[in-house]
Amino acid sequence: MTDDLLLERDGRVALVTVNRPDARNAITFAMYDALHDLCERFDADPEVRVLVLRGAGERAFVSGTDIRQFLEFRTREDALAYEARITRVLARLHGMRKPTLAMVQGDAVGGGLFLSLACDLRVAAAHARFGAPVARTLGNCMAPLAFSLLAATVGPVRARNLLLTARLLDAPEAHAIGLVDEVHPAAALEARVRELAQHLTELAPLTLAAVKEATRRVTAPAALRDAEDLVLSCYLSDDFHEGVRAFLAKRTPEWRGR
Repeated sequence: MTDDLLLERDGRVALVTVNRPDARNAITFAMYDALHDLCERFDADPEVRVLVLRGAGERAFVSGTDIRQFLEFRTREDALAYEARITRVLARLHGMRKPTLAMVQGDAVGGGLFLSLACDLRVAAAHARFGAPVARTLGNCMAPLAFSLLAATVGPVRARNLLLTARLLDAPEAHAIGLVDEVHPAAALEARVRELAQHLTELAPLTLAAVKEATRRVTAPAALRDAEDLVLSCYLSDDFHEGVRAFLAKRTPEWRGR
């Protein structure tokens, strides 16, 4: 693929690696688009039965969007286009007919948390952490689909608590509330993920596709309400621009509520 997204094929398993370890595997807009296109490609490929998404190195699965992408945010079009891009890739990954696994070695935070939630299974290293601490970092907000994925996984009350407190959960706590399916020592993680992926390739693909679609129908809200007002209230605020500047300067933001 590219230097930032690496592709490996292991029999009927496709493995996609976010390859920006020096940036904690933060994702650029172009990488979001490329990931969407990979999902399209693999869903249409009869030789692929399972997709594994992982991050390079041990520090992060994905640490969210590359913050430098937000430096030029000024208009409503900037904000809405960003949320549309995130929704597009989450919906495509979540909507794949084939099983998807997130191999979480390190932090899955912000957009990284929601990418992991768009996968069917999450297998984590014992040192991994999970959360979306935007209330103390950038001051932005989540797309409705992102919140829906979190609420469908852990319940709306736990989802609200996690986002309001801006906490990061360690792997054992994430496992205890159902955010993670399995936790393993880091040294054993890749072998377990490959074993599980191989097992899934040996099962009836139409049955697995039906299970995925049935789950989506049961857990999806009747309608995701239009959240344009919420998106604009955050991304066009002074606080959001302060959050971006503070993050890049490695200081604490000075929130003013406007």
